[in-house]
Amino acid sequence: MLPWMHPARVAALEDALARRILVIDGAMGTMIQRHELQEADYRGERFAEGYDALFAAEGHAHGPGCGCEAHDQRGNNDLLTLTRPDIIRGIHAAYLEAGADLVETNTFNSTSVSLADYRLQHLVRELNREGAALARSACDEAEARDPSKPRFVIGVLGPTSRTASLSPDVNRPGFRATSFDELAEAYREAARGLVEGGSDVLMVETVFDTLNAKAALFAIDDVFAEMGARLPVMISGTITDASGRTLSGQTAEAFWYSLRHAQPLAIGLNCALGARDLRQHIDVLAQVADTNVSCHPNAGLPNAFGGYDETPEDMAAVLREFADAGMLNLVGGCCGTSPAHIAAIAGAVAGLPPRAIPRLADAPPELAA
Repeated sequence: MLPWMHPARVAALEDALARRILVIDGAMGTMIQRHELQEADYRGERFAEGYDALFAAEGHAHGPGCGCEAHDQRGNNDLLTLTRPDIIRGIHAAYLEAGADLVETNTFNSTSVSLADYRLQHLVRELNREGAALARSACDEAEARDPSKPRFVIGVLGPTSRTASLSPDVNRPGFRATSFDELAEAYREAARGLVEGGSDVLMVETVFDTLNAKAALFAIDDVFAEMGARLPVMISGTITDASGRTLSGQTAEAFWYSLRHAQPLAIGLNCALGARDLRQHIDVLAQVADTNVSCHPNAGLPNAFGGYDETPEDMAAVLREFADAGMLNLVGGCCGTSPAHIAAIAGAVAGLPPRAIPRLADAPPELAA
């Protein structure tokens, strides 16, 4: 097995996990929306004409009538890492101030698959590297103020906008809009940037299709092999509705057993549902997973206007019940959550012991050791 890339950081993280329930930050998108940004904010100077002014084929100069296709960038939140880094760093800082131990990079859509919607596939490595560097800087500053509380960067690999298991066309059930190999290549490029930018952990998150997650984990292993060292890896799936299954049809238990071979630092669930609706599924993971369990749910279910109504106090009370029941090692928030939610959650679980990781009878020797 490859050595740790940053052994001292891994030791600090494992020590913190052994002593208390760690707090993950909340929603990046929710906080960005509060700034009411316009197209010009997303474009900045570099992308003012709707394309990347620094990127061109050899010998080509961008300009009026050059033939390059301009594209709207509003809503491309990951691009703000380059055009409005002050906003992204400020959001990281706000969550750290609220009590987060770990902050997620602003890279949820920073794969070539997702960036193709904005014609910016060439930015994958840069966005992931700079996204991790922004989070690293915010964590280092917070840790410098209080060295007794280490802070960690989670390099985020989102699910992409395509699924390898299901057809997007009901009339062609055998059709796939992507493949395992295409996804793996997209994830390799993103993972390289996240590692270069200073991530402590990589997290494959909001997994709705387990085959997509397998491609990501395969790619991550390739990148670690290239670099000759590894980082801890977390996996977080999403239960899409009241069926209690992922979009590709797996229960929480099946999801764990499909990915257990990756030996993740943590397995968990996030997004789609509020904490109350996730309880039974987190309970299952807490019973079957011989690793840490994480949960960062939405602030309730979306309302008719696409917003989220669950208050910080309500959400914190529910997640404290999870902690009291011994189900949590890491906890945080997803869509609709803010620094106020994270502060309330951090206060609710403070002083409560983390879930004891079970030693399962059927665990392979290398996992049971």
